[in-house]
Amino acid sequence: MIRAAALLAGGAGAALLLAGCTGEAPAPEPQSTDVPEELAAPAPPAPTEGESIGTPMAERVATIGLLNKRNNISQDLEMRPGETRRIGDVVVRLSACERTAPWETRPETGAFVQVTVRQRADVDSDFAWHRIFSGWLFKNSPSLNVVEHPIYDVWVKDCAMSFPGEEASGSTRPSTSGAARSPAPAPTAEPAAPAEAPPAPAPTAAPAEDSTEV
Repeated sequence: MIRAAALLAGGAGAALLLAGCTGEAPAPEPQSTDVPEELAAPAPPAPTEGESIGTPMAERVATIGLLNKRNNISQDLEMRPGETRRIGDVVVRLSACERTAPWETRPETGAFVQVTVRQRADVDSDFAWHRIFSGWLFKNSPSLNVVEHPIYDVWVKDCAMSFPGEEASGSTRPSTSGAARSPAPAPTAEPAAPAEAPPAPAPTAAPAEDSTEV
């Protein structure tokens, strides 16, 4: 009996070894995209300092990067403020996104996101949804705020919006004075000095009358 079990185990091991030699990875399990009911409410507005300018917040589109460190698969999530997106066991909620105006000297792009993961709090507990991050993420300064999780990584990649007077390409920046400089007028040629008139002839004296008496 023990010999038969050993033979069966050896056969299973050989089959697994052959499957590994073929180079075919096992098909990934389908991931649910249904947002849990307790997380389906629109994302609350992000805390801001003052009134933002440019495209209204509801019309902006943020690009959020999501990486699964287990299978090394990353994808981009295009979301509008207030949207919630689920990919498998992670839920990403976007409250706002911002970027600096093109005339500012230090460009920056940020997004206020909340990340919730379905996981166990410890080995003895059941799976449940746990919020692992809530705050601003910055593209050019990622170290200011980091999503710390052993499986998932989330970061901001872009915030599509525009500002008043901004070119469609976004490459033109106005001058630092804030006003457009008008081109200098072209120099005009000075009028030529009039030619000097020839000197008038000196008046000639009239001939003296002959005063000799006859």
